[in-house]
Amino acid sequence: MNRKLFVAALVLGALIRAAALPLPGTRDTIPWKVWSYNAAREGVSRLYGVGGSPPEMRSLEYAGAEATATYPPLALHEMGLAGRVYRRLMGGRFPNTTALMIAVKMPAALADVGFAVLLYVVVRRRLGESAARWATVVYWLNPGVILDGETLGYLDPQFLLPIAGSLVAASAGWAVSAGTLGAAAILTKPQAAVVAPAAALLLWNTTAPGRRVGAAAFATLGGVVVTAALVVPVFVAGGGPNMIQTLGRLSQHNMLSGNASNLWWIVGYVVRAIYTVEDFGVWGAIHHQTQILQISRFMEIGGPNPRPIGTALVVAAVAWAMWHARQGADLWLMAALGAFSVHAFETLAAGVHENHLYAAVPLLVLAAAGRRTLVPVLVVVSIILTLNLNLFYGIGEDVGYNIPRGLTIIDASVVLAVMNCAAFVWHAAMFKRECAYLPASSAAARSSARIAT
Repeated sequence: MNRKLFVAALVLGALIRAAALPLPGTRDTIPWKVWSYNAAREGVSRLYGVGGSPPEMRSLEYAGAEATATYPPLALHEMGLAGRVYRRLMGGRFPNTTALMIAVKMPAALADVGFAVLLYVVVRRRLGESAARWATVVYWLNPGVILDGETLGYLDPQFLLPIAGSLVAASAGWAVSAGTLGAAAILTKPQAAVVAPAAALLLWNTTAPGRRVGAAAFATLGGVVVTAALVVPVFVAGGGPNMIQTLGRLSQHNMLSGNASNLWWIVGYVVRAIYTVEDFGVWGAIHHQTQILQISRFMEIGGPNPRPIGTALVVAAVAWAMWHARQGADLWLMAALGAFSVHAFETLAAGVHENHLYAAVPLLVLAAAGRRTLVPVLVVVSIILTLNLNLFYGIGEDVGYNIPRGLTIIDASVVLAVMNCAAFVWHAAMFKRECAYLPASSAAARSSARIAT
């Protein structure tokens, strides 16, 4: 790719993002505004609530809307910073305007740009200018990436950047940085914990045998310092138990699938079809547009608790992938491991949402830069993410442009869920095949390790 074409692609991606920022996104942006206003006004330490037995969840208010602080403290700090900048630009006021929508999307937009820069620099340094340009353009113009961040307003880019940075730091043997960035990612959005084992394994494999325990200790220390810096002020303010209770509820969403086209969305569809045959007939039950099914209702009619089942499936899938990648010491394979882990979580866990596949796409871009055989996986996962987001939200809940879910005989989201499950199995096979190939750097590292011992 020549320089002019590269620059043109970057400008095109920037223009698309600029046009998407004012769009209303999903209704998740409402709590973002509430958090931004309250964090800008009083800081983060007391937003979870203070005291109470059991601990009280504080109800935050802004512009007639109410929300509770349900994300870790670093995400709230980022929203608060966006709010302070917005308030200053508005001369001390905080009106509920389109500019505020842009402001609350800006942390994700900046993280989006940050990952593109990180991707370009890392790939250029290791694989050359041509590979760096291709990888950056593939990421920058990826419709799923643009739809998730600047268009619909999710916070996923904000945790993706530090967890990707953790992988890069681990590949260079920078233990403290790897631990610090990993903790920052988890303290932005807990889903980053799914990728953390890949960074830990990479750090272990790139460190000389006699120094591995020390590297692990330094990485842990870095993570502890960041965690303490963000969490201790909340405890000092008296909101520690409130924060713990609130964040613990993130894994307790009362839904088989939160609009994620995955295994549990299929289960919900089948259950609804069975129980609506009498009302709609066989054709109506099959053709009927499915909706979120509550876990409590699923269990009332005799279904098992899906949470431990989903968790066990995810743990088994990630453990299987780590076993196959256990000897790998290159960034590309560990990025692929992180992407597979995200795909496993999104496909197999109960209660996940339509945007939870996001992190797999940037990580697959990074992986495919060094392992081109993963390009087909990147393409398929990108399509699944894009369709999943669009089927439910178009380019914004109040904007539209959704692909009609009735376009297929069976709800298109269910068709996509079946495709996603099949793609996950194929992804596993492709990942296993990739693990059989270890580049010279990995082989040399293991050979040196054996000599050193």
